[in-house]
Amino acid sequence: MADTALTAPPIAAARHLRLPPIDPVLALCVAIGLALLLAACFAPLLAPFDPDQQKLLARLKPPVGFERSDWRYPLGTDQLGRDLLSRCLYGLRLSLLLAAFGALTGLLFGAVVGMIAGLLGGAVDGLIMGVCDVKLSLPFTLVALLVIAIAGSSVTVLVLVLGLAYWAHFARLIRAQVLGLRELPYIEAARAAGASGWRIATRHVLPNIVSPVIVMFTLNFSNLILLESALSFLGLGVQPPTATLGSMVGQGRDYMPSAPWIVAGPALLIVLVALTVMMLGDWLRDHFDVRLRDR
Repeated sequence: MADTALTAPPIAAARHLRLPPIDPVLALCVAIGLALLLAACFAPLLAPFDPDQQKLLARLKPPVGFERSDWRYPLGTDQLGRDLLSRCLYGLRLSLLLAAFGALTGLLFGAVVGMIAGLLGGAVDGLIMGVCDVKLSLPFTLVALLVIAIAGSSVTVLVLVLGLAYWAHFARLIRAQVLGLRELPYIEAARAAGASGWRIATRHVLPNIVSPVIVMFTLNFSNLILLESALSFLGLGVQPPTATLGSMVGQGRDYMPSAPWIVAGPALLIVLVALTVMMLGDWLRDHFDVRLRDR
Protein backbone atom coordinates (compact mmCIF):
# COMPACT_ATOMS: atom_id res chain seq x y z
CA MET A 1 0.00 0.00 0.00
CA ALA A 2 2.82 2.38 0.82
CA ASP A 3 4.56 1.72 -2.50
CA THR A 4 1.32 2.33 -4.37
CA ALA A 5 0.78 5.62 -2.57
CA LEU A 6 4.28 6.72 -3.41
CA THR A 7 4.05 5.89 -7.10
CA ALA A 8 0.56 7.29 -7.76
CA PRO A 9 1.39 11.03 -7.85
CA PRO A 10 4.09 10.74 -10.58
CA ILE A 11 1.70 8.70 -12.76
CA ALA A 12 -1.02 11.31 -12.32
CA ALA A 13 1.46 14.07 -13.08
CA ALA A 14 2.64 12.27 -16.24
CA ARG A 15 -0.96 12.06 -17.39
CA HIS A 16 -1.22 15.85 -17.24
CA LEU A 17 2.13 16.30 -19.03
CA ARG A 18 1.16 14.08 -21.95
CA LEU A 19 1.94 15.76 -25.29
CA PRO A 20 -0.92 16.41 -27.73
CA PRO A 21 -1.21 14.03 -30.68
CA ILE A 22 0.85 14.97 -33.73
CA ASP A 23 -1.02 15.48 -36.97
CA PRO A 24 0.58 13.02 -39.45
CA VAL A 25 -0.15 15.30 -42.42
CA LEU A 26 1.53 18.23 -40.68
CA ALA A 27 4.49 16.06 -39.71
CA LEU A 28 4.84 14.92 -43.33
CA CYS A 29 4.70 18.54 -44.57
CA VAL A 30 7.37 19.59 -42.08
CA ALA A 31 9.59 16.67 -43.11
CA ILE A 32 9.18 17.46 -46.83
CA GLY A 33 9.77 21.16 -46.20
CA LEU A 34 12.96 20.51 -44.23
CA ALA A 35 14.20 18.09 -46.89
CA LEU A 36 13.62 20.63 -49.66
CA LEU A 37 15.24 23.41 -47.62
CA LEU A 38 18.31 21.30 -46.87
CA ALA A 39 18.57 20.23 -50.51
CA ALA A 40 18.46 23.88 -51.59
CA CYS A 41 21.00 25.01 -48.97
CA PHE A 42 23.48 22.24 -49.77
CA ALA A 43 22.95 22.20 -53.53
CA PRO A 44 26.67 22.78 -54.31
CA LEU A 45 27.56 19.70 -52.23
CA LEU A 46 24.74 17.46 -53.45
CA ALA A 47 24.85 18.29 -57.16
CA PRO A 48 27.01 15.74 -59.02
CA PHE A 49 27.74 18.09 -61.96
CA ASP A 50 27.88 21.74 -62.83
CA PRO A 51 24.26 22.65 -63.65
CA ASP A 52 25.31 24.54 -66.79
CA GLN A 53 27.78 21.95 -68.09
CA GLN A 54 26.72 20.73 -71.54
CA LYS A 55 27.48 17.23 -72.86
CA LEU A 56 25.89 16.79 -76.25
CA LEU A 57 26.93 13.14 -76.39
CA ALA A 58 24.77 12.52 -73.28
CA ARG A 59 21.71 14.53 -74.38
CA LEU A 60 18.19 13.28 -73.61
CA LYS A 61 19.28 10.46 -71.33
CA PRO A 62 16.22 9.06 -69.50
CA PRO A 63 16.13 8.67 -65.68
CA VAL A 64 17.52 5.58 -64.00
CA GLY A 65 15.20 2.62 -64.50
CA PHE A 66 14.37 3.37 -68.13
CA GLU A 67 16.01 1.99 -71.24
CA ARG A 68 19.25 3.74 -72.29
CA SER A 69 19.57 5.33 -68.85
CA ASP A 70 22.94 6.15 -67.28
CA TRP A 71 23.49 5.76 -63.52
CA ARG A 72 25.59 8.95 -63.52
CA TYR A 73 22.41 10.93 -64.30
CA PRO A 74 19.71 9.72 -61.85
CA LEU A 75 17.04 12.08 -63.25
CA GLY A 76 18.33 12.01 -66.82
CA THR A 77 19.63 14.85 -68.97
CA ASP A 78 18.02 17.60 -71.01
CA GLN A 79 18.31 18.53 -74.67
CA LEU A 80 21.82 19.93 -74.14
CA GLY A 81 23.11 17.03 -72.07
CA ARG A 82 22.93 18.90 -68.75
CA ASP A 83 22.33 16.84 -65.61
CA LEU A 84 18.73 17.36 -64.48
CA LEU A 85 19.40 16.49 -60.84
CA SER A 86 22.01 19.23 -60.59
CA ARG A 87 19.77 21.72 -62.37
CA CYS A 88 16.80 20.84 -60.14
CA LEU A 89 18.86 21.41 -56.98
CA TYR A 90 20.20 24.75 -58.16
CA GLY A 91 16.83 25.74 -59.61
CA LEU A 92 15.10 24.95 -56.32
CA ARG A 93 17.67 27.05 -54.49
CA LEU A 94 17.20 30.08 -56.71
CA SER A 95 13.40 29.80 -56.82
CA LEU A 96 13.19 29.67 -53.01
CA LEU A 97 15.52 32.66 -52.68
CA LEU A 98 13.53 34.70 -55.19
CA ALA A 99 10.22 33.88 -53.48
CA ALA A 100 11.66 34.59 -50.00
CA PHE A 101 13.15 37.96 -50.94
CA GLY A 102 10.05 38.87 -52.93
CA ALA A 103 7.77 38.04 -49.99
CA LEU A 104 9.99 40.01 -47.58
CA THR A 105 10.02 43.01 -49.93
CA GLY A 106 6.24 42.97 -50.21
CA LEU A 107 5.87 42.49 -46.44
CA LEU A 108 8.15 45.41 -45.53
CA PHE A 109 6.61 47.82 -48.01
CA GLY A 110 3.06 46.72 -47.23
CA ALA A 111 3.69 46.92 -43.47
CA VAL A 112 4.96 50.49 -43.66
CA VAL A 113 2.10 51.60 -45.92
CA GLY A 114 -0.54 49.79 -43.87
CA MET A 115 0.73 51.18 -40.56
CA ILE A 116 0.74 54.72 -41.94
CA ALA A 117 -2.79 54.36 -43.31
CA GLY A 118 -4.15 52.82 -40.12
CA LEU A 119 -2.53 55.21 -37.64
CA LEU A 120 -2.99 58.48 -39.52
CA GLY A 121 -6.40 57.83 -41.09
CA GLY A 122 -8.29 60.58 -42.87
CA ALA A 123 -7.12 61.72 -46.29
CA VAL A 124 -3.86 59.76 -46.04
CA ASP A 125 -5.78 56.56 -45.39
CA GLY A 126 -8.12 57.25 -48.31
CA LEU A 127 -5.24 57.98 -50.68
CA ILE A 128 -3.27 54.86 -49.73
CA MET A 129 -6.30 52.59 -49.96
CA GLY A 130 -7.13 54.10 -53.34
CA VAL A 131 -3.64 53.21 -54.59
CA CYS A 132 -4.10 49.68 -53.21
CA ASP A 133 -7.44 49.32 -55.02
CA VAL A 134 -5.85 50.47 -58.28
CA LYS A 135 -2.99 48.01 -57.85
CA LEU A 136 -5.35 45.12 -57.12
CA SER A 137 -7.47 45.94 -60.18
CA LEU A 138 -4.52 45.79 -62.62
CA PRO A 139 -3.52 42.46 -64.23
CA PHE A 140 -0.17 41.77 -62.63
CA THR A 141 1.25 39.98 -65.67
CA LEU A 142 0.92 43.19 -67.69
CA VAL A 143 2.62 45.16 -64.90
CA ALA A 144 5.45 42.61 -64.79
CA LEU A 145 5.85 42.82 -68.57
CA LEU A 146 6.10 46.62 -68.40
CA VAL A 147 8.61 46.65 -65.54
CA ILE A 148 10.83 43.96 -67.08
CA ALA A 149 10.69 45.63 -70.51
CA ILE A 150 11.88 48.92 -68.98
CA ALA A 151 14.35 47.70 -66.31
CA GLY A 152 15.54 44.38 -67.77
CA SER A 153 15.29 40.83 -66.47
CA SER A 154 18.01 40.69 -63.82
CA VAL A 155 17.59 38.93 -60.48
CA THR A 156 17.21 42.28 -58.66
CA VAL A 157 14.44 43.40 -60.99
CA LEU A 158 12.69 40.04 -60.61
CA VAL A 159 12.79 40.34 -56.79
CA LEU A 160 11.26 43.82 -57.01
CA VAL A 161 8.59 42.56 -59.39
CA LEU A 162 7.71 39.71 -57.03
CA GLY A 163 7.66 42.17 -54.13
CA LEU A 164 5.19 44.36 -56.01
CA ALA A 165 2.87 41.40 -56.49
CA TYR A 166 1.33 41.21 -53.00
CA TRP A 167 2.31 44.36 -51.10
CA ALA A 168 -1.27 45.63 -51.33
CA HIS A 169 -2.55 42.48 -49.61
CA PHE A 170 -0.18 43.07 -46.70
CA ALA A 171 -1.11 46.76 -46.57
CA ARG A 172 -4.85 46.08 -46.41
CA LEU A 173 -4.44 43.37 -43.76
CA ILE A 174 -2.18 45.48 -41.53
CA ARG A 175 -4.39 48.55 -41.92
CA ALA A 176 -7.43 46.55 -40.81
CA GLN A 177 -5.54 45.22 -37.78
CA VAL A 178 -4.29 48.70 -36.84
CA LEU A 179 -7.79 50.19 -37.13
CA GLY A 180 -9.01 47.61 -34.64
CA LEU A 181 -6.15 48.32 -32.20
CA ARG A 182 -5.72 52.07 -32.24
CA GLU A 183 -8.92 52.76 -30.26
CA LEU A 184 -8.14 50.31 -27.47
CA PRO A 185 -7.57 51.75 -23.96
CA TYR A 186 -3.86 51.00 -23.75
CA ILE A 187 -3.23 52.77 -27.06
CA GLU A 188 -5.20 55.78 -25.82
CA ALA A 189 -3.22 55.70 -22.57
CA ALA A 190 0.09 55.66 -24.44
CA ARG A 191 -1.06 58.53 -26.63
CA ALA A 192 -2.18 60.52 -23.57
CA ALA A 193 1.18 59.87 -21.89
CA GLY A 194 2.89 61.62 -24.78
CA ALA A 195 4.25 58.60 -26.67
CA SER A 196 5.24 59.38 -30.24
CA GLY A 197 3.58 57.78 -33.23
CA TRP A 198 6.71 55.76 -33.93
CA ARG A 199 6.79 54.36 -30.37
CA ILE A 200 3.10 53.49 -30.46
CA ALA A 201 3.53 51.74 -33.80
CA THR A 202 6.62 49.73 -32.84
CA ARG A 203 5.98 49.01 -29.13
CA HIS A 204 2.20 48.65 -28.93
CA VAL A 205 0.73 47.96 -32.38
CA LEU A 206 3.33 45.91 -34.24
CA PRO A 207 3.69 43.08 -31.66
CA ASN A 208 -0.09 42.52 -31.75
CA ILE A 209 -0.32 42.01 -35.51
CA VAL A 210 2.55 39.56 -35.92
CA SER A 211 0.35 36.43 -36.00
CA PRO A 212 -1.86 37.29 -39.02
CA VAL A 213 1.15 38.72 -40.85
CA ILE A 214 3.08 35.44 -40.42
CA VAL A 215 0.13 33.49 -41.77
CA MET A 216 -0.23 35.77 -44.81
CA PHE A 217 3.53 35.62 -45.40
CA THR A 218 3.47 31.83 -45.68
CA LEU A 219 0.45 31.83 -47.98
CA ASN A 220 1.92 34.54 -50.22
CA PHE A 221 5.26 32.71 -50.28
CA SER A 222 3.64 29.74 -51.99
CA ASN A 223 1.85 32.09 -54.39
CA LEU A 224 5.17 33.72 -55.26
CA ILE A 225 6.71 30.33 -56.01
CA LEU A 226 3.95 29.76 -58.56
CA LEU A 227 4.22 33.32 -59.88
CA GLU A 228 7.99 33.10 -60.35
CA SER A 229 7.53 29.79 -62.13
CA ALA A 230 4.91 31.31 -64.43
CA LEU A 231 7.12 34.33 -65.25
CA SER A 232 10.13 32.10 -65.92
CA PHE A 233 7.96 29.80 -68.05
CA LEU A 234 7.00 32.82 -70.18
CA GLY A 235 10.65 33.87 -70.48
CA LEU A 236 10.28 36.90 -68.17
CA GLY A 237 12.30 35.50 -65.25
CA VAL A 238 15.98 34.72 -64.85
CA GLN A 239 17.53 34.25 -68.25
CA PRO A 240 19.36 31.11 -69.48
CA PRO A 241 21.58 29.33 -68.73
CA THR A 242 20.77 30.02 -65.06
CA ALA A 243 18.21 27.48 -63.90
CA THR A 244 15.01 28.10 -62.00
CA LEU A 245 12.19 25.59 -61.67
CA GLY A 246 9.90 27.59 -63.93
CA SER A 247 12.52 28.18 -66.61
CA MET A 248 13.32 24.45 -66.69
CA VAL A 249 9.66 23.66 -67.31
CA GLY A 250 9.51 26.33 -70.00
CA GLN A 251 12.63 25.12 -71.79
CA GLY A 252 11.50 21.50 -71.72
CA ARG A 253 7.92 21.94 -72.94
CA ASP A 254 8.90 21.35 -76.58
CA TYR A 255 10.37 17.95 -75.65
CA MET A 256 7.45 16.63 -73.60
CA PRO A 257 6.31 14.04 -76.19
CA SER A 258 9.79 12.49 -76.53
CA ALA A 259 11.47 13.37 -73.16
CA PRO A 260 8.84 14.15 -70.51
CA TRP A 261 11.37 13.72 -67.68
CA ILE A 262 12.81 17.16 -68.51
CA VAL A 263 9.60 18.74 -67.24
CA ALA A 264 8.56 16.14 -64.64
CA GLY A 265 11.34 16.84 -62.09
CA PRO A 266 11.03 20.63 -61.77
CA ALA A 267 7.23 20.50 -62.06
CA LEU A 268 7.05 18.03 -59.17
CA LEU A 269 9.30 20.26 -57.06
CA ILE A 270 7.06 23.27 -57.76
CA VAL A 271 4.00 21.30 -56.63
CA LEU A 272 5.76 20.00 -53.50
CA VAL A 273 7.03 23.43 -52.44
CA ALA A 274 3.71 25.21 -53.04
CA LEU A 275 1.63 22.48 -51.39
CA THR A 276 3.92 22.19 -48.36
CA VAL A 277 4.02 25.93 -47.68
CA MET A 278 0.26 26.27 -48.19
CA MET A 279 -0.49 23.49 -45.71
CA LEU A 280 1.92 24.98 -43.18
CA GLY A 281 0.20 28.33 -43.66
CA ASP A 282 -3.19 26.72 -43.04
CA TRP A 283 -1.86 25.13 -39.86
CA LEU A 284 -0.46 28.45 -38.64
CA ARG A 285 -3.80 30.13 -39.32
CA ASP A 286 -5.66 27.49 -37.31
CA HIS A 287 -3.05 27.61 -34.54
CA PHE A 288 -3.19 31.38 -34.11
CA ASP A 289 -7.00 31.56 -34.38
CA VAL A 290 -8.16 31.14 -30.79
CA ARG A 291 -11.70 30.09 -31.78
CA LEU A 292 -10.48 27.27 -34.06
CA ARG A 293 -7.82 26.19 -31.57
CA ASP A 294 -10.32 25.87 -28.71
CA ARG A 295 -12.74 23.99 -30.91
